This record gives sequence, structure tokens and C-alpha cells, in this order.
Amino acid sequence: MAVLPTARGPLSAKVINALKHDRRDEDLGGVSAAEPFSEDVQLALHTCYELHYQGWDEVDPEWEWDPGLLRLRGELERIFLDGLRSAVAGGSDVDGEINELLVEPVDGTGVSHLLQDSGEWWQLNEYFAHRSIYHLKEADPHAWVIPRLRGQAKAALVAVEFDEFGGGRGDRVHAQLFADLLDAAGLDSGYLAYLENAPAQMLAVVNAMSLFGLHRGLRGALVGHFAAAEISTGPSARRMAAAVSRLDGPEACRHFYTEHIEADAVHEQVLRHDVIGDLLKHEPELAADVVFGIQATEFLEGRFGEHLLSSWAAGRSSLRAPLS
Repeated sequence: MAVLPTARGPLSAKVINALKHDRRDEDLGGVSAAEPFSEDVQLALHTCYELHYQGWDEVDPEWEWDPGLLRLRGELERIFLDGLRSAVAGGSDVDGEINELLVEPVDGTGVSHLLQDSGEWWQLNEYFAHRSIYHLKEADPHAWVIPRLRGQAKAALVAVEFDEFGGGRGDRVHAQLFADLLDAAGLDSGYLAYLENAPAQMLAVVNAMSLFGLHRGLRGALVGHFAAAEISTGPSARRMAAAVSRLDGPEACRHFYTEHIEADAVHEQVLRHDVIGDLLKHEPELAADVVFGIQATEFLEGRFGEHLLSSWAAGRSSLRAPLS
């Protein structure tokens, strides 16, 4: 299990101290004025959410459903959700949103473009460390939506998840492939090994998945998120594979990305037609939630990408603490 992280403000300190010292009487209030995308809020949320995944070393598993902690988490989630809803345009045109995702800009300026064209190995390693916060639990948040779907939407989403979890082979689970990538790159493949290094921009990307997954009322948003992630992964994975090859990186690093190129091209079609199409056929009122999930994903990934590019342009590490 991962060890509890170092607090980044008063809210994360409350959560971490309560868990560390098993203090059920801790005052967990005082959230109303918090900034939704701050280091403090995002780490507090991530610490709460991790209780639903692998848990924390030396923390009582009963904290997962502690009423006081759930009340605090609910307040943090409200602030985070309000921040996301204020940051995106909204709407209910699902096809329009998906069509936009399918258009690759001619003069791409994103992180994967930079890494493909001129990135250095230390920048690739930083990117790997950032992404380990999600990829070592890849597809886990989306599994929460399975019992909340019906019919073809459920069957199709399970088919995609089956691929994500290695098609029944433990050595091909995507989280394991990323652990192999980290090992090959000489990095720590331990679960949440780089949590202390990861900034709020990365934590927010992962927290959104957990938020959508843990609430039945946000199932449409989680499906939208899943679609956005799968549609955008193929082209970026191709660029990342090219970046590893250009720098003569280990095959295990390249393999993680080549594995996603073809798989996610298929997943894109399944999610669009069989999951989203069938979901909205039976629950058309969820169209706005699907759009919100797509837009929120693009917004958070955009913030994360801007953070990396601006840090590297300034000649500094994009991590809270540079890799040794």
C-alpha cells in the first residue's frame, strides 16, 4: 500500500491527520472558501478517493465509509464540480463534441507533439511520473459505471474494459504494462510512488474520474470521460511511441503506447455507437452529462498540458520535486 502523502494545506492536513492518527472526532469542516483546483483541495480529494482503491498503509479500511469523512468529501466534491461546470461551455450536442475530438489540429502544439519532435529523455521521464498516478489504476474508475448501465451499453463497455484489463491475462493489463514502462525507464513502478511529485493539475485529471465513477448521478459524465479519453489516446499514443523510438528508449516504453494505438481506435467506435448511442437511446436526458464529461476531460487535460509546456519552456521541472 502507498503511504499517506504530505499535506499541502489546511484541508488536506485535516484529512491526512485524521487518517494517520485514526481520529474520528477530528473537525473536518471549513471547506466553503476553498479554491477548486488548488493543491490543497485536490490532494484532500485524492486522499479520500484512494480509500476506495488500494487504501493507505496503516490506515483502517473502515475509513472508506466514515460519515464525517464522507461529509467533508461531499463538500470538496461540490466545490470541484462547481469549478468544472463554470469552466466548460456545457450543452447537449454529443455528436458535435465527439466530432471535435476526432479533428487533429494541423499545427499541433500539445505535450505529445513536443515530445515527439524535440523532447528530451528527462522530459519523457517526468511525463511518465505524472501519468503513473492514473495509469497504475488505469480503467479502474470506469468499472464503477458497469452496474449503472443496462443492455448493449453495459455489454459494450464491459468489452472495452476487458481489453483494458488485459483480456484475461495479468501480464497484459494496461496498468501492468505501464509498470513495465516505469521499470524499463529506470523509474519507481510502485503504486502512487510519485504522488508527492505530482501537482494539482495531474491530481485533478484523476480525481474527476473518481468523482464521476463514485456517483450514480454522474454516470453520463463518466461515459463521456471514457469516450474522450479513448478517442484522444490513439493519436497521442502514436506520437509518444515515436518519441520513445527517436530517443532510442526501451521497447517496454514504446510497447505501452503501441498497445493503445490500435486498441483505442476500436474502443472509440464501440464507445461512440454501442455505449453512448445505446445509453442515450434509453436515457436521452443524460446527453448534457455526457457532454459535460467530455468537456471536463478536455479542460483538465488542457490545464495539465499547459503546466508541463510552460514549466519546460521556463527550463524548470514540471514536477513538485524533480526526479533524482
